[in-house]
Formats: sequence, C-alpha cells, structure tokens
Amino acid sequence: MDIAVETPLARTVRTTPTDYWNDSCAVEELTYAIANGAVGATSNPTIVAEVLKKEAAFWRPRIAEIAAENADWTDTEVTWRLIEEMGVRGAKLLEPVFVREQGRKGRLSIQTNPTFYRDRERILEHALRFHSLAPNIQVKFPATRAGISGLEEATYRGVNINATVCFTVPQALAAGAAVERGLRRREAEGLDVEHMGPVVTMMIGRLDDWMRVLIERDDIIVNPGYLNWAGIAALKKAYPIFRERGYRARLLAAAYRHHLHWSELIGGDIVLTIPYLWQRRFNASAVEVRPRFDDPVDPAIVAELYERIPDFRRAYDEDGLTVEEFDGYGATARTLRGFIRSYHELVATVGDIILPNPDVA
Repeated sequence: MDIAVETPLARTVRTTPTDYWNDSCAVEELTYAIANGAVGATSNPTIVAEVLKKEAAFWRPRIAEIAAENADWTDTEVTWRLIEEMGVRGAKLLEPVFVREQGRKGRLSIQTNPTFYRDRERILEHALRFHSLAPNIQVKFPATRAGISGLEEATYRGVNINATVCFTVPQALAAGAAVERGLRRREAEGLDVEHMGPVVTMMIGRLDDWMRVLIERDDIIVNPGYLNWAGIAALKKAYPIFRERGYRARLLAAAYRHHLHWSELIGGDIVLTIPYLWQRRFNASAVEVRPRFDDPVDPAIVAELYERIPDFRRAYDEDGLTVEEFDGYGATARTLRGFIRSYHELVATVGDIILPNPDVA
C-alpha cells in the first residue's frame, strides 16, 4: 500500500527515534500500519477475539478444519492452535521489516496464557513454545511476581520478550533489570544478543483508568484533566532511569485513550503500540508532529496526583511497590481479570464453532 501523502505517524517514525506497532494482528489493519511505518504488532486474548470477528470468513472454517484434523483435542487446544496460527500469519507480514532491521524490529507479540500469571514454569514453557513458531515472534510475559522471574530465564534462552500487564515505574524497572540479567548471562556464554529486541510495555491508558476508578471509589477530588497525565508521567519517570542503568529493553507505551498518548511521547527512543482506530484518528488529525518526549509533565499535575492519590505514588516512586505486591496492584488485578475473562470467552466462542447450537438455524 503506497502512501500518497506522508501521514503524521509515518512522519513520527521517519523524523524521530520513536517507533510504532499495530495493536492487533488483523491482516487489513496490520497492512495499513506497515504502510505507515509500523515495525511490529501485538495480540492478546481480547485482540484475537476481535480478529476472529473481523476475519470470520477466514478463521471460522479454519477452526473447523483444526478440530477435524485433531479429533481428540479439547476446545482449549483448538483455541491455542488458532492463537498460534493467527500470530504466525501476522508475523509473516512483518518478515520484510524483520529482515531489514536484522531482527531487532519486525516482530509479532503473542501473549502467554493469562491464567498462568502465578506460575513461572508454565509461563516459561508456553513462551518457549511460542518462540519456536517463527523467527520473528515476540512473547508477552506478565509483570507479575512469577512473570518477572520467568522473563529473565526466557531472555537467557534467546526469547525476545515483551513485558506486559505493567503499569508502574517499579514494575517497569523490575522487568528491565530482569531482561538485563538474562542478556548478560547470554553474553557471558558468548551467545548472540545483537539481534534481540526486548521491550517493556507500560499500559499508560490503563493506569489513567485506574486513577479514575480510585477517585470515584474513594471520593477523591482532583483536577479531572490531570488524570490524562498519570500514565505519561510514569513512563517519563521510568525512561531516564532505564538509560542511566543501561537497560537495553525499550519501553513501549500501550492502552491508548487520547492523542497525548502519542503526541506527548514523540521523540523518545520508545515504541508506541497503537490500535487501528487511533492510528486513523492520528493520521487524520492536525496535531503537529514534533518531539515532546523530553518536555516534563507539568510539576503541578504530578504534585496533585502524588498528594491526592496514594496509588499514583505507588506507581510513580521507584520503590512504590515490591515485586511481591505487583499482582495485587489495582491496575494489574483489573487487567488480569479482563484478560482471563476474554480468554475464557474466546475458548467458548471456539467451542460454539466446533459444536454449533442445533437449536439455531
């Protein structure tokens, strides 16, 4: 797909160190994103369910074929084959980018089973399975207690990880440190690290969402416009610490809610994973493409959030959470619950395709 006029996202990628990914593995959406400069893509149970709806003409017959080819498989096993094939199909579109960038970009992220978030060995086993599917697969590890431990070992074994279910500075730093330990273990044994491109996601929009839940739940009054800055402030706090400590994983901003989640991050050596709808909105906008990443968040905004919302302090301070507290942090628990619910709904949808309801014509 040719671009007649350079879009704002294409200009962002061309003129700054900022990269972007497509926040979906849907073929039409990923094709559009690559044409506009995207160098990666991602998936999770919610995304897979959405792609299944959008590409039903392709995937529903394929699900039936998978079930027919494997007569003793459960609905869950068929679902994971669907997830794998959907990921590999998206990864194929990114192969030219992967080759051009010598492995450091051009990857498709697949999420490990969200129900495994407490089990290091199961997450790791799932990650190694995904790693074997295609050369340009990236594997999502949750930034939970078990996930942080597992992603170090996965990195050591050559898996390109994407730390997800991550919202806070302490989680991002713990993930960055774990990746670094894994990379150093590989280097000590003379194993390749030059062609690896690990990332640490900060779901900035979901941190904003959690702040909004808290002000309602706990009857907190803050300037309502300030809530749009919570995730941006946390990411901008983590970024210089990553650089000071020499962490080689790149930060990635996810969970888009408004244009500040793009415009305020332009210029950082980071990745933005942007849903198709927001890509179209940004590309149709009149927002000026210029570096703003080094512009600090207004200290008055940070001060009010910090003073009024205890969970913002926990998200913003380097030592605001211990690793043992990651699983119970509000944004983590809410997101895990959502991913697990979406996963079970996806399995149920696949089951309905394999064994349709005979009462419905």
